[in-house]
Amino acid sequence: MTDKRNSREILAATNLALPTDRVRQTRRPTVAAPAPTETQPVEAVSYLSVKSDLHQQLLEDLDRRNLLNSNEDRMANFVEDFVDQALQTQDLPINETERKRLVADLLEETLGVGPLAPLMGDPAVTDILVNSVDTVYIERFGQLEKTDTKFRDVDHLVRIIQRIATRVGRRIDESSPMVDARLPDGSRVNATLPPVTIDGPTLSIRRFGKRRLRRENLLQLGMFSPAMLRFLELLVRGRKNLLISGGTGSGKSTFLGAIAESIPNRERVVTIEDAAELVLDQEHVVRMETRPPNVEGRGQIVARDLVINALRMRPDRIIVGEVRGGEALDMLQAMNTGHDGSMTTIHANSPRDAVARLETMVLMAGLELPSRAIREQATSALNLIIHIRRYEDGIRRVQSITEVIGLEGETPQLQEIFRFEVRGKQGKRLTGEHVATGIVPRVVEELRAANIDVPMDLFATQPGALQQ
Repeated sequence: MTDKRNSREILAATNLALPTDRVRQTRRPTVAAPAPTETQPVEAVSYLSVKSDLHQQLLEDLDRRNLLNSNEDRMANFVEDFVDQALQTQDLPINETERKRLVADLLEETLGVGPLAPLMGDPAVTDILVNSVDTVYIERFGQLEKTDTKFRDVDHLVRIIQRIATRVGRRIDESSPMVDARLPDGSRVNATLPPVTIDGPTLSIRRFGKRRLRRENLLQLGMFSPAMLRFLELLVRGRKNLLISGGTGSGKSTFLGAIAESIPNRERVVTIEDAAELVLDQEHVVRMETRPPNVEGRGQIVARDLVINALRMRPDRIIVGEVRGGEALDMLQAMNTGHDGSMTTIHANSPRDAVARLETMVLMAGLELPSRAIREQATSALNLIIHIRRYEDGIRRVQSITEVIGLEGETPQLQEIFRFEVRGKQGKRLTGEHVATGIVPRVVEELRAANIDVPMDLFATQPGALQQ
């Protein structure tokens, strides 16, 4: 219960302005602000508390009056009247500027997604999957569950999809039945219409929190051990090239953003993503994003174009959100030509599979390169592969940290430094621990040559050898 409660607290922190996941039965006459934390001033806490509570009350009123499925103009008028009445009848701890913001913020959070608003308001929901008008699933704490959410009919669902697409400047209709977009809060959206999906329209939303999970949060959630975290921090400081592999939804992007916290603030970082979701602490960051073709099939900007352009921007490090095609070749070349400390992610089932998929993607660049030349370039560019897996209990963990040490004949040579060992199962949760294999990686000597001290007890095989 303690682990689940801690997980809820951390996940709740990723969406500051969202209501609780339990619907209140009665409206409260006033809004009580929680105590401020060290990182939040009293004013910020008060406004967030007011907005969260009013949003919950608003959803209750919309549901009670059966307005969640009404048109946008009617809902907008109701939201404005609701806020006006709340400001007149309740003693809200907000100032005049925040009062003006309140209507706009509640409209933003309520209008765009119709009956999905309560799900978007739950900070624990990471994915919303609409399979049909009466079949909506969510992922919460790593587990899929069916909801009672329904749309009025197919036309209602199509209108919601088109509303989302229009708000981000995209188009979806029978002539262009697929759309992949990013919401203003960073959440990723994919929608389809018939005939692409035979049984009707679909909508998939990958939530993106307003506050990302930091490395301390991931450590508390059990994604890695203290020894692994310290080793990763040293690798990033030492400008080693890292490849993060894993399956869909395993937490690669979250992990990438967490370890990027160790990048020194003085360095210039260029990020390249299909949907910009990385939020870095450093001051000198340039964010770039791909662009799909317009309705005429023109104007597309692919990741490879951005990687090539990034090389002309004098970056100290290049971070590619995910390599999917020919940009893998340019990324490897960048790692081999002075842009040490670069990082990227890739879909793969294991570290060795990641190397094989990287080779396939380099071939997608259209160059007639022999396999050995590609493998030599890959093993020369990459220092370590961090493989992340979402286990059957829904917990995302680093399954392996593996060092790339070169080629032997035609085979890339890998050696595992850390791994997660499953010990058993307690209820629905797996029990186990992250352990060192006892192998001291070759990269340690390179780090020491750069005046970075690496404690040898990081690689001790005894559990608990390194204390937090």
